Formats: sequence, C-alpha cells, structure tokens
Amino acid sequence: MPEDSLPLQELPFLSLQSSMLSQPNRTNKRKSRGVPRGEQVSECTPTELIQQWSPPHKHQRLLSKGKENEVNHFVLARRSRKKKKEPGISWDYLPDELMLRICFCLSLQDLLRVSVVCKRWHRLAFDESLWHSVDLDGLMHMGPALHQVLKTGVRRLRCPRAFVEELHLSDSAPLQITEMDLSSSIIPTSTLETIIHRCRLLKHLSLEGLQLSDGIISSLAMNPDLLQLNLCGCSNFSAPALATMLKSCSSLEQFNISWCSFSKDHVKSVINNLSPSVTNLNLSGYRESLTLDDVKVLVERCPNLQTLDLSDSTLLMADSLPVLRHLKHLQHLALSRCYHIHLAALTDLGKTLPSLTHLDIFGLLQDGQLPSLKKDMSHVSINSRPFSATARPTPSSRLVGSPSDRTMWDRRCRLRFKP
Repeated sequence: MPEDSLPLQELPFLSLQSSMLSQPNRTNKRKSRGVPRGEQVSECTPTELIQQWSPPHKHQRLLSKGKENEVNHFVLARRSRKKKKEPGISWDYLPDELMLRICFCLSLQDLLRVSVVCKRWHRLAFDESLWHSVDLDGLMHMGPALHQVLKTGVRRLRCPRAFVEELHLSDSAPLQITEMDLSSSIIPTSTLETIIHRCRLLKHLSLEGLQLSDGIISSLAMNPDLLQLNLCGCSNFSAPALATMLKSCSSLEQFNISWCSFSKDHVKSVINNLSPSVTNLNLSGYRESLTLDDVKVLVERCPNLQTLDLSDSTLLMADSLPVLRHLKHLQHLALSRCYHIHLAALTDLGKTLPSLTHLDIFGLLQDGQLPSLKKDMSHVSINSRPFSATARPTPSSRLVGSPSDRTMWDRRCRLRFKP
C-alpha cells in the first residue's frame, strides 16, 4: 500500500454536504498528506465550512448603559425610531366635499376673497354647486361680473336696472339658466342676443323695458318649457317673429306684453297664437289696437284665464263685458281708463262673473260713485291693486329696499351683492 494512501476510515468526512463543498475538502486533503500517521488530523466541520463561505454578519451594537449591564448581563437592544408628530388641523387635509360645505355658508364678497388664496381654493370657490342663484343688483361694473357668473353654470340670475357694456362670451356652450331678471337694464342688443341664444332651459324670464330684436324673439322660441315671460315695454321686433315664438312656447302660463310699441298686426299675432295654457295675461296699453273682435278670439282661445288686464284699451265698450262671462275662472279683471265703459255695466259684473274677486277701474268713476259700487259688489275688492304683477319677478307694489324687494318670483337668491 502506498504511503500517501490512508485507510478508508481515516478519510475526511464524506457526506452530501462535503460533496457540495468539494474544493475546501481537496485543500485539506493535500495538507493532511504530510502529517504523520500518529498525529491527529484537523478537519473543518460542516458548520465551520459554512461560516467560511458565508458573508460576515453585522454585529448588533451592545448597549452599555442601563442597569442590566452592571452585572455583565448584556442585553441586545435597538434604538427606537422617532415617531412622526401628527399634523394639526389644516385646510389642506379637508376633503373637497367639506370645503364646499364651508364655502356654501360664505357671502358673495367672501367667496370672491377666498378664491384668490390658492389654485385649489379658486377651483372650489367657483364650483358650480355654489353658484345656482346669484343676485347682482346694485353692482357698478356689471360686465366682468356677469361674464364670470355665466361661466359658473348659474341657474337663477337677478340683475335688474343694470348697466352692461359689450359682452363677448368665449365659448358657445349652452347656459343652464332657468330664471333670469334683466328688467329695466341698459344692455346692448347684441350682448342680449348672445345670452338668450345660449339659453334652452328658461322657465321664468323678464326683459321689461329692453330693446329686443327678431333674433332674440326667435331664440326664446327655443325654450319650450317657458312658463312666465315679461316683455312689458319692449320694442324692435316684428309680428311674425312674435307669432312663431308664441306657437313654440306652448307651456306659457303668465304673459305680460303690455305697453309695447305695437301695431294692430302685433296685437293680432298675440291674440291668434296664445296658448290655451295661459292663465294670467296683461294686454294693456293698446288704445287704438285692441277691439271687441280681439276680445272674442282671446276668450275663445284662453278659457282658463284667471287674471286679465285690458287697461287703456279705449276702443272697448260695455258690449265687451258680456263676452267675458265665458271666463269661468276669472278672478282679477283690470279695465282702468277704458273710458267708454259706464257705471251701469260695471254693476252687472258681480252677476256676470261670480268668480271675480278683484276689479281695477282707475279713472272710470268719480269719487262719489265708488262707494255705491263697492256696496253693490261687496264681495269684490275694487282698486286694490294699482300695479300689475303678471309675470313680473318683483311686483312694483313692494317697497324699495325691503327684504321682499330682493326676491325673484317669490324666492331670494343665495349669493347677493351687498353694496
């Protein structure tokens, strides 16, 4: 047997683990060849081999402080991480829904102030939900404000007696307005055309005293849900355009078309095209245009009239009163300054119109005749309403400056300008 050979029992440790680590075993085997047979051969155990091939471990820091280490009892410890301080109450952490609820409680001026704080507040301040109803009455520079309000998706807009310069809207998207009061305003016809042309959802509209055009009247025809329309004192539109508009607005209930610069053709366009749904009608101020034949057509087309104002129709005589008996629901009749209607005919109205509760006859009777008429018609209130309220957003009978003076069709706007 050769000298360098060893008995089988003296070979290094053979196992599956040593075969995976064959390279170290060869090294140890070469080193062991020169060792005498009687001496003990040092061998690496599998645990030692694993430690040789494993990366060095990071030793955790031993804490020397504390009572535990005073008696040589070493305790491993880890430095605790610093807890982050909880942030306090901040506007940035509030969700948009809560911020909108807070903004809902702000006035118009305060809402505009917070809109300049940052981009987020600007976006929330002009959110569509906050601008459903706006009252700009009393604002001096109406043009820029009106332009901004129209972009917010406003539904109810009140700005009577306003001065509006040229207004150029950047886009042509439809407006969401359902109620609008521009009564007695100074506004260019082109600007008004731009606004009305983009309206398709109008239900209540007052353009009292404004100069209109056929384009504006044609745009009104695109609002089939229109319920109340006040065109008192308007001008500059034709009879055919008016007829087309009335045919389209079949849901109209209250219509004020009094004291317009009308010809006989205009009056006939109104009479011949009114919808049967009309219950309140103001057709006063047409001294030489409204005739008995027109009244007959009117009664036939609109049998559900409850309020009818024919004041200042000087062509009407006593023979027009029996025609009105077909109006079974008539409650308020105005015949002021219809000078050809005498006292005896008025006395019979109590029997002709049993549903009548209000009668306005300013200028027809002398002071001594009124008490006797009130006695004969005790159930009728005579001359108690000097101003017409038909289709008007704010009746003229209300005191200027009172809370009710800021209403629009019996409701106040949420955002109101306060001078």
